[in-house]
Formats: sequence, structure tokens, C-alpha cells
Amino acid sequence: MLNVGAKAPLFKAESTHGEVDLEQYAGKRPIVLIFYPMDDTPGCTKQLCAVRDAKARYEAYGAVVFGVNPGTIESHQAFAAKHRYDFPLIVDKDHRIRKMYGIGKMLGLIAQQRTVYAVDLNGNIAYAEKGLRPTDEILQAIERMSP
Repeated sequence: MLNVGAKAPLFKAESTHGEVDLEQYAGKRPIVLIFYPMDDTPGCTKQLCAVRDAKARYEAYGAVVFGVNPGTIESHQAFAAKHRYDFPLIVDKDHRIRKMYGIGKMLGLIAQQRTVYAVDLNGNIAYAEKGLRPTDEILQAIERMSP
């Protein structure tokens, strides 16, 4: 897991909204990356529905939010459509992004650990926490980044 203060790795990847290139956002907007284990499971659904429901609060800080996991584009599209997620779900093909961010696997099994990162306008990790993080906690971290 990357530590607070580390430079956030930039990447390009396929998503439910087309190709995402983090370089387009770096230095311009706070970035939230939510690494979640699997599409359409109870914990992941709860976590990403909280993002959907807090859209206006994230937008108030100009933050962009991305869900990240190794599921297929078809799985991500179905999951996003079912729950009306209007933010990109990124396909982490070959676990490349997970490895860049130092995300481990749960108990060494198939699913990646649930981890949330927030990246500040300098491109550094400003928040890094494992688990199902409360929306208010993530938003407070973004607020602390604001000038």
C-alpha cells in the first residue's frame, strides 16, 4: 500500500466511460480511487452506492471518483447500469494498477483488498485507507486538500 505523501502513479485504462487517463486530472482536480474487490457484491455495492449518493458533495470539491477492479468491461457496465453509477469503473486488466498502488489480495485469495486513495493537486497521496471507508471521512480528506 502506498503511503500518504507518496507520488500517485498515473495510468491509462479502459472504463465504463471510455479510456481514463489520470494525467488529464492530475494537478487540476482531487482524484479518489476506490479499489474494490468484486462487482455486484454486498460490500462493494454499498461502497459505490455511497459514492453515487454523495455525487454533489464530491463535485463541490471538484473531485473525480473512479472505482477500480480487475473485472471485465461487461461486468463493470452491468454493475454500473444496475445501480446507476455515473462515475467510471476502471478495468484493471492484469492487475497492473493494483500493483502500481501496492494493493494486496484479501488473505492471498483472488479478490483485491478494499482500499481508498485520495490524490491531491500536487499528485501526491493525501489519504490512504483500507476497508469500507465512510463517505464523510473521504470528503474530510478532500476538504483538507482544498486551498
